[in-house]
Amino acid sequence: MHISTGTHQSTLALLRLQFRVIVAIMLRDIRTRFFGHGLGYLVMIGWPLVHILILLGIYTLLGRATPYGESMALFFATGLVPFMAYNYMSRWTMIALLFNKSLLAFPVIKTLDVLLARTVLEALGNFCSVILLIFILWMVDIDCMPMDMVQACYALGAAMLLGAGFGIVHGIIAMAIPTWATGYALVIVFMYMISGVFFVPSAMPETLRYLLSFNPVLQTVEWMRSAYYEGYSTILDRSYAVWFGLVHVSLGLIIERLVRGHLLMAR
Repeated sequence: MHISTGTHQSTLALLRLQFRVIVAIMLRDIRTRFFGHGLGYLVMIGWPLVHILILLGIYTLLGRATPYGESMALFFATGLVPFMAYNYMSRWTMIALLFNKSLLAFPVIKTLDVLLARTVLEALGNFCSVILLIFILWMVDIDCMPMDMVQACYALGAAMLLGAGFGIVHGIIAMAIPTWATGYALVIVFMYMISGVFFVPSAMPETLRYLLSFNPVLQTVEWMRSAYYEGYSTILDRSYAVWFGLVHVSLGLIIERLVRGHLLMAR
């Protein structure tokens, strides 16, 4: 009984220490992310909104019509929100280890702590960005509420899950090969072009549509838009996006465990 109680207290103490470590890393990332000040974190929240406004301005000047639906702003928003969630989560999780490599000199801080702190921070930033975007669209009298709120939330969650999985895997690789981060950044640009942000995948030729369906990020975009537009997608596979994310998260954690000793030696 005494052994069981002691073990329970020891476990709680370890969990509290883990929580404090993760919070400390998050606060450090917030202060150092932009301008060396905590207020710079607001840039991360507002940047996706700036991106949407830039695209809207370009398409408006070019006189382009919305590819689907009646609102160009809503079409781009439903594509950019899941893509940006994946983009920021994967990119910043990947470079978290590179930016915080000096912290690994402290025995109490593990590689997984840095990765977990960054994924939580990015998730909070994504939620704040979505809330702010909804408010702005509402202010300009654009109906931004989905037909299916639950599926819209699932789509956003799936995009962040993909981002976390890709970020963990590529972050650990980038620890060994720093130039890998640059290569993956170029991959994200390519993903941006083929993830359905600018076009309707189901309107593509059948062969191209089939090839695009293997892009898990595109699946999250299709998932989000299907929550807004009735009968929108013909290539949506929700389980594919979720399983792709889960497999990459699991793979990343396995790789981290296998190479943990090498990462410790690299400190």
